[in-house]
Amino acid sequence: MPKRRATTLLANAALFQLGWFACVFSPQHPWLLLVPLLVLGVHLCWLSSWAAEGKLLLGSLLIGVTLDSALLHLGLFDFGQPRLLVPLWLALLWPLLASTLRHALAWTAQPWWRASLLGATSAPLSYYAGAQLAGVALPYGTTATLLTLALIWAAVLPLLHRLARGR
Repeated sequence: MPKRRATTLLANAALFQLGWFACVFSPQHPWLLLVPLLVLGVHLCWLSSWAAEGKLLLGSLLIGVTLDSALLHLGLFDFGQPRLLVPLWLALLWPLLASTLRHALAWTAQPWWRASLLGATSAPLSYYAGAQLAGVALPYGTTATLLTLALIWAAVLPLLHRLARGR
């Protein structure tokens, strides 16, 4: 892999992590929501086909808000107050993740089981860490929540990769 490509992939992964931390700390410091917006703006400015990437980010946002809001209504998450949709900080994690699908996480797209395995293992841990940092309760308990998320994300990440391919 050329040095420039490796640097770009590392920058993509680092910007995702920066955005992730800003999102999960934003319930205590709302101004931090500017960070993921800036990260997404920088991401779009780097690309030559930002319209296609914009569709991926928006599509992932809609899928994520729908999925996480359904999980909220099923009682998997408790944000401490009744709400119809998940909070903005959680919604912003979806386009941040999508920003890595054609870049830092492209290696997980083929074969499909890589995305499934990564989704089943890392997504539940990300939700758990985010819940701990953001003060989100898991009413069904940690084990049941993590197992549920693992099953869901074993399917979600391959589907997001399919969206990233334009299918």
